[in-house]
Amino acid sequence: MPSATERSLIVDLLNNMYREQPIFTTRAHVFQIDPTTKKNWVPASKQAVTVSYFYDSTRNSYRVISVDGSKVIINSTITPNMTFTKTSQKFGQWADSRANTVFGLGFASEQQLAKFAEKFQEVKEAAKLAREKSQEKIETSSNHSQESGRETPSSAQPSSINGTDDEKISHVGPMETQLKSENDHLKTVIEQGNTNAKKWETELQTLRDSNARLVDALKESAANVETWKKQLAACKEENSQLRDTIADLEAQCNEANREKERNTQLTVKVKQLQTELQEKEQELENLRTQAETIPKLMEECENLTQKLQVAEKKNKDLERRIGTLEADIEDNRHKQGYLKAELKKFMDVLDGKIDELHEFRQGLSKLGVDN
Repeated sequence: MPSATERSLIVDLLNNMYREQPIFTTRAHVFQIDPTTKKNWVPASKQAVTVSYFYDSTRNSYRVISVDGSKVIINSTITPNMTFTKTSQKFGQWADSRANTVFGLGFASEQQLAKFAEKFQEVKEAAKLAREKSQEKIETSSNHSQESGRETPSSAQPSSINGTDDEKISHVGPMETQLKSENDHLKTVIEQGNTNAKKWETELQTLRDSNARLVDALKESAANVETWKKQLAACKEENSQLRDTIADLEAQCNEANREKERNTQLTVKVKQLQTELQEKEQELENLRTQAETIPKLMEECENLTQKLQVAEKKNKDLERRIGTLEADIEDNRHKQGYLKAELKKFMDVLDGKIDELHEFRQGLSKLGVDN
């Protein structure tokens, strides 16, 4: 259970959150700087929590708020002097002098960090404008009060202080009415805050119950994880044994496949030998058939020999005739050479005559042109 201080802080924060409006929300891991070393980061949340920007319209202020269960881990009012610094691709930080600490946020992605930094800059500029407007209002009100003080005569002050009872009553009546209205308003706000506090306490208790159930579920899941780890180890061992068995079976299958390939090759060779044997038997049968026809072939050979002798005689006669024909051909070649020489001479003479006729024609054409 939270202490009274924590409860009052939570109630105050919840009332402010009820009055304020969220303008941007994200999730991040929250860290705070170590107060002793001022160097190391101390995690403020065990897991990613909701971090939101809130705007208070009554105070015209901006705050960064984050709640982890019943613990407020960030409650930082943004001022114009603050600066959000990106220290890495997914981590950023800013210093809060009022809280006397430095807040750090670790995001799941670089885009979330960029969005948070952009929103921080926007809120910072808005806070700066709000401060400037408030200063202008203060200066304006101070100027008005000074002017009213100058216009009031000094002699009127004592009379207002030392006036009659009726005057006092007339001055005090409106003040009491205003104070009563303010007290009624404060009572209403306090009652509403108490109602909200009770409601939030009920929700916190519900969240605690849910957290307790989640813790039990996590413990049960952790026990289941241990059981599953043991089962996984047994499955891994069984799997390794099965892999060894499969490897042995694959080796045996490979050996059987090799034997099958050998048997197939031997079957093919046997078929080839059977085919060759059949071919040899066919050749042997052909040779036997041819052996039976040898006497006939011998007779035919003798007839052919006789015919060959007759053909040789005819061939010799033909060779003699060919020699005679070759001699005649040689004589014809000599005669043909002589005729070619005579023909060439005739062609030369004919070319000369043609040239003379051509020149004669050109002369005639010239004469015709001159005439």
